[in-house]
Amino acid sequence: MNLLRFAARRVAEMAATLLAASFVVFGAMYLAPGSPASFLLTGRSASPEAVAAINAQYHLDDPFAVRYLRWLGDMAQGDFGRSLTYRTDVSRLIADRLPTTLLLIAMALTVVVAVGLLLGRIAAVRGGATDTAVLISTAIAVGTPSFVAAVLLQGLFAVRLGWFPSSGAGDGFLDTLWHLTLPAVALALYLIGMLARVTRSAMLDALGAEHVTVARSRGVPERHVIRRHVLRNALGTVLTTGGLIVSTLLVCTILVETAFSIGGIGQLLELATSTKDFPTVQAISLIIVALFMTVNLVVDLLLPVVDPRITLGAKGAPA
Repeated sequence: MNLLRFAARRVAEMAATLLAASFVVFGAMYLAPGSPASFLLTGRSASPEAVAAINAQYHLDDPFAVRYLRWLGDMAQGDFGRSLTYRTDVSRLIADRLPTTLLLIAMALTVVVAVGLLLGRIAAVRGGATDTAVLISTAIAVGTPSFVAAVLLQGLFAVRLGWFPSSGAGDGFLDTLWHLTLPAVALALYLIGMLARVTRSAMLDALGAEHVTVARSRGVPERHVIRRHVLRNALGTVLTTGGLIVSTLLVCTILVETAFSIGGIGQLLELATSTKDFPTVQAISLIIVALFMTVNLVVDLLLPVVDPRITLGAKGAPA
């Protein structure tokens, strides 16, 4: 399938999916108990006049369809509305916090790829006791949720040893990297185990392929066999898992940011949800959905480049 046609088709599918997701995101908040008016009037007399004024100001009395279409039109123009909690534009709140979250995800992804690929490669190539050790360690990693890893790392390296800060995002680039080191490791731990196991499995399958046996019989050095034939053939499976990894990072960052009080969009989403800040929750949720779909599109476009056996639009790799 032509690359441009495939990309255009996938973008159209993404637009339709995003439209459906926008309806779900918008409607889900109104199914939750409580209302924005009750939060905004906390500590004050919730008289009928005060509630009516709040509802009129934020158009809460308008029919659902009218509110949804108005919100969708504003979102299409880049207007995310005003935060009910912070009383400022949601776009400004997101713009101030998004760089921190993206840097945290980038750091965690770097750790996952570097360590996960290395462990998976070592386990597949060396086997024996090394393989067993990797399997045990990755099983522990996979069985440790991100929020548990955050608490353990925070207690040991921040509170007891004092090597890293226990909270905050820091000031300046280097200080931010220092503050985000523990959160990035906590975010990466589970995914390191998953990627290592996928890499190991994919490489073991590739090691048993006929062309690898032929290459070895011809005297090709083992390091070249591993790099050119085994690892390359395993990259398709690894890349597919990479899309899932990035998507998982987008979700799990909420827990880690909250544990370390980082102040990114993950923690902002958690706070907005607890205070019924509808515009903020809806905007962040839709951005996460859009990023999730974008990651999947990029993976689909890169798969044929990494593994020529895969064609655009194919349901799966050839046997």
